[in-house]
Amino acid sequence: MQEPLLGAEGPGYDTFPEEPAPEDRSRVGALQNKRVFLATFAAVLGNFSFGYALVYTSPVIPALEHASDPELRLTKSQASWFGSVFTLGAATGGLSAMVLNDLLGRKLSIMFSAAPSAAGYALMAGAHGFWMLLLGRTLTGFAGGLTAACIPVYVSEISPPRVRGALGATPQLMAVFGSLSLYALGLRLPWRWLAVAGEVPVLAMILLLSFMPNSPRFLLSRGRDEEALQALAWLRGAHADIRWEFEQIQDNVQRQSSRMSWAEARDPEVYRPIIIALLMRFLQQLTGITPILVYLQSIFASTAVLLPPEDDAAIVGAVRLFSVLIAALTMDLAGRKVLLFVSGYAMGWGPITWLLMSEILPLRARGVASGLCVLASWLTAFALTKSFLPVVNTFGLQVPFFFFAAICLVNLVFTGCCVPETKGRSLEQIESFFRTRRWSFLR
Repeated sequence: MQEPLLGAEGPGYDTFPEEPAPEDRSRVGALQNKRVFLATFAAVLGNFSFGYALVYTSPVIPALEHASDPELRLTKSQASWFGSVFTLGAATGGLSAMVLNDLLGRKLSIMFSAAPSAAGYALMAGAHGFWMLLLGRTLTGFAGGLTAACIPVYVSEISPPRVRGALGATPQLMAVFGSLSLYALGLRLPWRWLAVAGEVPVLAMILLLSFMPNSPRFLLSRGRDEEALQALAWLRGAHADIRWEFEQIQDNVQRQSSRMSWAEARDPEVYRPIIIALLMRFLQQLTGITPILVYLQSIFASTAVLLPPEDDAAIVGAVRLFSVLIAALTMDLAGRKVLLFVSGYAMGWGPITWLLMSEILPLRARGVASGLCVLASWLTAFALTKSFLPVVNTFGLQVPFFFFAAICLVNLVFTGCCVPETKGRSLEQIESFFRTRRWSFLR
């Protein structure tokens, strides 16, 4: 038997009776079947587009500050809005995910994000005024916020427990790869063509996802049992014994068949994981990652670095990609909490907080709560990104970075006191842990 969450022991922890043989066969089949990896790749192309769009301003703001066209030349105030309005769009996308995640389902919500994303890139590619830049940036932000809420949930719900950590890190991995691609292309392409290139992953995502199944858990929650069984069989492989896993999911869904009421939201088994997820998203943004990435090239330009700012930005992107890759490979071995304690942002608070959000949220509230977490995350990001340049211009670069460092110390305390270890556990077992109330995280 695996070690339980936070060392909690007792017969009340496991919701389901142990059936080692069927579980082992299901897991082996899941690992042998490559379709779950294909479905994950199709979904996380949305994160690639998100990472690409997030840092689009890094090479574009310096170019537009010296643009020959007065309609496009950015003042310092306009540059601040151009950089930060993406996060307002992302907050709106997170708000819409609170409805769409459960109304359309995880897969269709991800596919829906392609429309505003493609429209936003088209507006920026053909921009002849500042308003088109802002609108395009807002639309790509909306798409990013929607995918940020939907993709981690989709990936978590289709993944078998033994590889859920690795697959759960792929959204952040692809987002970082998208950012690195933008930095690399920014060395060669003018800013309009950078927007055109952003359309490619959006179209690829739509094409691939149209052939992928929906989440079995979502299908069961809508009473589509036969479709759910077919989806799980497709994801686990023809030779996998999926009966035990399907019964686990079915039992959990039936127990939570009704929509969550406000009275139920006051139940500790519901509000505690939601509060933990919200605080993780809030604290992650307070580390300053979004303003740093949005203004990365401008930050390097204001320092005495030896290399050109665009080269430094590309190096940062490569280091982030390497770090997230290490996190993906070690998360299911070392555990989530260990990496949160001992690693930097790209190996810890970057990928793991998104994964934990999708793991600990209760099924009945998962769609709404994930959207709420993204909303809180991107409203925080907007406040930081909008104020970053004025603070730097007034007090210098060291002031915001001292603040970010202090937040990192707070994150260490929060991790030790509140964050559960979910390595190797099914989503149903994680829910059971909060239901037993054997460990009070927030006392």
